[in-house]
Amino acid sequence: MLQQQRRRAREIALQLLYALDIRNDQTPDEAMALFPFDGESEEVMNYAIWLVKEIWGKRVEIDNLIRMHITGWRPERMVTVDLEAIRLALFEGVYSKVVPIPVAISEAIELAKRFGTENSGRFVNGVLGKIVRSIAEVEGDGKDVEGNASA
Repeated sequence: MLQQQRRRAREIALQLLYALDIRNDQTPDEAMALFPFDGESEEVMNYAIWLVKEIWGKRVEIDNLIRMHITGWRPERMVTVDLEAIRLALFEGVYSKVVPIPVAISEAIELAKRFGTENSGRFVNGVLGKIVRSIAEVEGDGKDVEGNASA
């Protein structure tokens, strides 16, 4: 059951992040006030709200991580749904570590397939795979996710 609740919360978070990205005059609280949470469980709502606030607050940091590891695809050039799915996976799997990275990637791919374009699933998989491999190489060099030397 928890898996289904988390998946639903991610769907809501993706939609809210999309709305925030295309309407840059809106705050997360304003976007959430407009979202029809009718019939959603408290757990789903709470997790979705947490995801939106955290990801939106860290979006510059997450986008810099994308820029650092992906050449030729700046976040601002990505399809918005794809970008939000990538941000979601990076937040859940890399920054907050609330889910294992393979789970975060799998969930992002499914979201991209459901809400994105015909090629979104493959694109999101490729971008996240490249970033995760790059992070693993960097961490193997004694550096953290952002390229700083670790103690």
